[in-house]
Amino acid sequence: MGLFDALLGRTKQVQPNLDALFSLPGAALTLEAAAEIRPTGVGAVCFREAEGGPFARLKDEITALLGGSEPEEVRDDYGYTWLVVRRPADDVPSLVTDLHAVNSTLESAGFGPSLLCSTIGLRGESGQPLALVYLYKRGTFYPFAPVDAATQRRDSALEIQVRALLVGDLPFEPDVTRWFPVWGAPGL
Repeated sequence: MGLFDALLGRTKQVQPNLDALFSLPGAALTLEAAAEIRPTGVGAVCFREAEGGPFARLKDEITALLGGSEPEEVRDDYGYTWLVVRRPADDVPSLVTDLHAVNSTLESAGFGPSLLCSTIGLRGESGQPLALVYLYKRGTFYPFAPVDAATQRRDSALEIQVRALLVGDLPFEPDVTRWFPVWGAPGL
């Protein structure tokens, strides 16, 4: 940031850091040991809807990168597309590697501005769903714990607890107003 930017109150935009995704396996171990919250084996990459030939070819490329395992394509009620990857629940490193590959492929194909977030699904001992959400444009994580999608209630106390447990493992989004709910996200 230059002197002019400082004088005019402009800030430098945070850049995505997809390599931060590789911190998730350690974070999953911390959650399992400290709070009995375990991975579900489901992760997803969310981006603005894309259609047509270029996206179809890109999806074929992603399938090849995932060893022939085609990601499930889900469209949500908000007009976003989710590419869902499933792996054994105890193989978080493979899930994270696949999510990184999907994000990187979309980014290198020009879909970077359309990328919204990536999620990894978790469940508490009582069955409480939880997601760790990676905000692509901010390069940060936050937890999302839905309680009831119909009334759009979430467990804010659990989200704060998860942040406290993982603050040393992941770069967390400091602005909690950016902890957007991802209602209906695959894996929750």
